[in-house]
Amino acid sequence: MPDRQTLDATGLNCPLPVLKARRALRRLNAGDELEVLATDPGAIKDFQTFAQSTGHSLLEWNETDGVFSFLLRKAATQ
Repeated sequence: MPDRQTLDATGLNCPLPVLKARRALRRLNAGDELEVLATDPGAIKDFQTFAQSTGHSLLEWNETDGVFSFLLRKAATQ
């Protein structure tokens, strides 16, 4: 079963949520999941682009009361 970590990047403006997520993913094993919480609406496009460019999977994202949640799965080749 994959490990799941949560990164609270609320209150940070882009590109900080993505940069912190990149750093957190480095510490995880392939297949592990990282949930990132952010409040900057620009994070939606940033995380979509980040996943496409790095090979990590953006499994889902949603927004509740102004807080965006992104669920990433670390790529096997990272």
